[in-house]
Amino acid sequence: MDTHITGRTAADIADSVRSLLERGVLEPGDALPPVRTLADRLGVNRNTAVAAYRQLTQAGIAVSRGRAGTRIVDRAPVPQEGFAAGSVLRDVGTGNPDAALIPDPSRALADVVGRPVLYGEPVIDRELEQWALEWLGADLAPRDIRVTVTSGAVDAVERLLAQALTRDDAVALENPCFLSAIHTVRLGGYRAVPVPVDEQGMTPAGLRAALDDGVRAVVCTPRAQNPTGASLTAERAAELRAVLADHPYVLVIEDDHFSMLSHAPAQSLIGAHHRRWALVRSVSKFLGPDMCLAVTATDPYTADRLAMRLSPGTTWVSHLLQRLAFSLITDPEVREGITRAGAHYAERNDSFAARLRAYGLPCTPGDGLNVWLALPAPARAVAEQLMRRGWLPRTGEEFAVDGLPGSAHLRLTVHELDDTDAERLAADIAEAVRAVSRSGSGMIDR
Repeated sequence: MDTHITGRTAADIADSVRSLLERGVLEPGDALPPVRTLADRLGVNRNTAVAAYRQLTQAGIAVSRGRAGTRIVDRAPVPQEGFAAGSVLRDVGTGNPDAALIPDPSRALADVVGRPVLYGEPVIDRELEQWALEWLGADLAPRDIRVTVTSGAVDAVERLLAQALTRDDAVALENPCFLSAIHTVRLGGYRAVPVPVDEQGMTPAGLRAALDDGVRAVVCTPRAQNPTGASLTAERAAELRAVLADHPYVLVIEDDHFSMLSHAPAQSLIGAHHRRWALVRSVSKFLGPDMCLAVTATDPYTADRLAMRLSPGTTWVSHLLQRLAFSLITDPEVREGITRAGAHYAERNDSFAARLRAYGLPCTPGDGLNVWLALPAPARAVAEQLMRRGWLPRTGEEFAVDGLPGSAHLRLTVHELDDTDAERLAADIAEAVRAVSRSGSGMIDR
């Protein structure tokens, strides 16, 4: 393969590799020749070959694996949230809120239409900004806060990472992790460092190890962690703040996606003296995914950098959308509906967990839209059995930062099931586990 690469300078060598990739001679995942081998073949200094590979890595075309060498980046697709396309099976892995519990915006629409907003005007609706400052500031230690509006939480996280990091920088992610966070880090060219999650959220030992590994950013879900449903306790949040105390310039991003729906009190990793931080709250779970709006509180420095990341592109989120979100979240009837929705999700998850326990499958539901079920058997084998019975679940390995197979968990979205279907699913899971146990294939010693 190295005989196809040409060039005498680092730029020429990098351009040659890019050309080979565009023409299909090189493909994603292909290994590039070792630096010494390439330098000898081209008759150039070894440092020239190193510089060429550095250019390819910085451009996101190649990735360095240390002693394992340098490879063309493999853009393998990662799972996405939402309904599985084209399936005839009953999808119980969507991660979606209940459409029936999303408030109808039609009544508020007529009140939000005002004069047109023109270039150069403030990018944040003043009423929404003031409300967001109070809402977000109530759960942060007293400090100077700036508010930014983005097109959802994923948009906020992507832009926050982009304003602080360069390719190959390390990012601490919860493991297991929200699918969009894994996708964002991978496409950004950053290196994901997994931090284990237990029933209280991100573990202090895992965070400490990630910081020792040189992470420059930490992405954490303080409540209703997806997929596990874990929420930080006050004690765990204090432990994590203590770990971060010696790293005040590491960017801490809290994605509090469930916020108004959560029955857990807000806790934060962000200490009073932490210098680079962001608290992100979207409206997608309670006003609907199509609302595509999130408010982000940050320190002033990060706010300025985030604004710079917004300025070349969308510049601002539609003021019509901002006014609509503000009108809905300040409507007492809508707020009561959001409270009822949160109670509904909790009750349905609790009820389903009780059904599982009745079948001998221990399950303690967390917060959020899903149930995270630990199995006494490989999840993939159990999922295959469930598919034969008409169900389509999500296996835990889809949410693993390291991508390693062998998970013993299912993530189930069950809040839309009526009692009859919930009972049938619980019974089918128990039977699927028994079927895998009888086959003896890959059983896990618990």
